[in-house]
Amino acid sequence: MQSTREAAPNPYEGTRFAMPDDSQELISGGHLVAKALKAEGVEVIYTLCGGHIIDIYDGCVDEGIDVIDVRHEQVAAHAADGYARITGKPGCAVVTAGPGTTDAVTGVANAFRAESPMLLIGGQGAHNQHKMGSLQDLPHVDMMAPITKFAATVPDTARAADMVSMAFRECFHGAPGPSFLEIPRDVLDAKVPVDKARVPQAGHYRASTRNAGDPESVQKLADLLVQAEKPAILLGSQVWTTRATGAATELVRTLNVPAYMNGAGRGTLPPGDPHHFQLSRRYAFSNADLIVIVGTPFDFRMGYGKRLSPDATVVQIDLDYRTVGKNRDVDLGIVGDAGLILSAVTQAASGRINGGAAKRKEWLDELRAAEQAAIEKRLPNLRSDASPIHPYRLVSEINDFLTEDSIYIGDGGDIVTFSGQVVQPKSPGHWMDPGPLGTLGVGVPFVMAAKQARPDKEVVALFGDGAFSLTGWDFETLVRFDLPFVGIVGNNSSMNQIRYGQKAKYGEERERVGNTLGDVPYDQFARMLGGHGEEVRDPADIGPALRRARESGKPSLINVWVDPDAYAPGTMNQTMYK
Repeated sequence: MQSTREAAPNPYEGTRFAMPDDSQELISGGHLVAKALKAEGVEVIYTLCGGHIIDIYDGCVDEGIDVIDVRHEQVAAHAADGYARITGKPGCAVVTAGPGTTDAVTGVANAFRAESPMLLIGGQGAHNQHKMGSLQDLPHVDMMAPITKFAATVPDTARAADMVSMAFRECFHGAPGPSFLEIPRDVLDAKVPVDKARVPQAGHYRASTRNAGDPESVQKLADLLVQAEKPAILLGSQVWTTRATGAATELVRTLNVPAYMNGAGRGTLPPGDPHHFQLSRRYAFSNADLIVIVGTPFDFRMGYGKRLSPDATVVQIDLDYRTVGKNRDVDLGIVGDAGLILSAVTQAASGRINGGAAKRKEWLDELRAAEQAAIEKRLPNLRSDASPIHPYRLVSEINDFLTEDSIYIGDGGDIVTFSGQVVQPKSPGHWMDPGPLGTLGVGVPFVMAAKQARPDKEVVALFGDGAFSLTGWDFETLVRFDLPFVGIVGNNSSMNQIRYGQKAKYGEERERVGNTLGDVPYDQFARMLGGHGEEVRDPADIGPALRRARESGKPSLINVWVDPDAYAPGTMNQTMYK
């Protein structure tokens, strides 16, 4: 049977190619694209092949750019997103027209909500077949415009590199995000004289996006922090995006401010740091007199701002002007780079902080007591010897297993919600989750990107069984490219986060409608594809199995059977179920 991606009609039929002038040096559109990718610092593209895009591959070979071919375009887009998060450089995915591009939509949408800079390049039919019903023709730009910062068609071969650079420039306008370019097949394959094509040079086609914020507002925030008796700060994903770890750490330690972290901001402070707090956030936000929110919108994760004390002074720092004050009024808003702003605030408070910092000891002690009470409440489950295994025991074992060089990836619903309360990355930039779109299936492509970008790091991924099944076939890609990682499937044979909501709304007799999965032995799946696999039913076996997976040097899956009737507090507290 013929693949839908390579259907019977010849996509080249009816296209006329001009005879080149042999006296001039010529370059194709695909090679111009590759040169623009190289100028941006792109080292790898993630792709699934198609006839519309293969000239880009040829250009990448000449430019020394790795080509990683996957089994689904969603994986390619997620991997480009993940690569951007790990490296701070934009990721790139290249897919064919029509179903190739639509398959990548979810990955682009996830990057859009997560503020991740990536470029998706999609194929398109030839110009002279426009609106004729060419193979895989769709209005890609119209479809992508709402979920990208920039979406356009490359109109001419000589503009190919220029348009790629333009798309990258838009990725970093304000808060980062994805861009999309479609390139008609005749534009990509045609050749033009080199001197007729604009090829932007590395480092010369976009300005610095680092904005230090309004100086008066910075001074005002310094004054507020000096005067506050019970301050608290939330360090969100933009702390990692702007590589502001040092500035954030200096501020909280110098001013003696308790810090909470979410998203990619996790790991800004190491576990055990006296200013690192995790489980007392609600208590802190209900009792603080000053709350500083850095790089996190007032979205559903923040209760749209309603979880902050109405009596507190609220300050919001963000790269995007549109985010500041959205859903909740703020007393002070500062737009700019988190690192530059936090450093300036610390400097502005210099020489005035000793009295204020000392008097906050009681406040930190109060929060530490609340933190300890939350830990003790969970302690029986964290140490539970029950079988099926309690999810808290599983994520506790994973937390103990992580080292300073372990990048942790969470891909799932209820099981990853459990892990968010227990797992503490040991270093900045070592936590990856989907972000606010809540996309399942990011795990395998994030592993792919993280391990390729940082081969010196150990990658540990926790999957829900439902989440893994969405993109799990690309486990084979990890084997093929020799990208070892330690994978754990928390297997309860259910989409448990949804199951809880159905039970709460409709009763036990209807809790299993549309959310129950088969008892899949994912350890056998891993072994079938050439990886390492183990099954665990006894909690005492979790730690040894993790260590054997690490020692195997292969992509691995440990299939851990967890209690299907245990739900994370975050699942039970979701407002959509109330």
